[in-house]
Amino acid sequence: LEVEGIVVNQFQPRAALPQQLLDELIAEGLPVLPVNLMSSVKMRESHQACKPLIFLDPRHKLSQQFQELHQLLESGE
Repeated sequence: LEVEGIVVNQFQPRAALPQQLLDELIAEGLPVLPVNLMSSVKMRESHQACKPLIFLDPRHKLSQQFQELHQLLESGE
C-alpha cells in the first residue's frame, strides 16, 4: 500500500480552524494534496438523486475540484 497523499475533504476556506489544521498537517511534512474539496449541499443533492455530482452539475465548483484532483493523480505529480 502506497499513500500518494491526503485529500482534504469538506474544507471550509473561510473558517479559521480548518485552515489551521491543514497548516499543521503540512508542517508535519505529511503529503497533503494541493486540491481541497469544499463542503457543499450539492453533494447531498447528488446522493439523494442517486447521480454522481459530475453528471448532476458538471459546472459546480466541487465537480471542478474533483476533476482537478483526478487530473493531478493521473499526471502522477
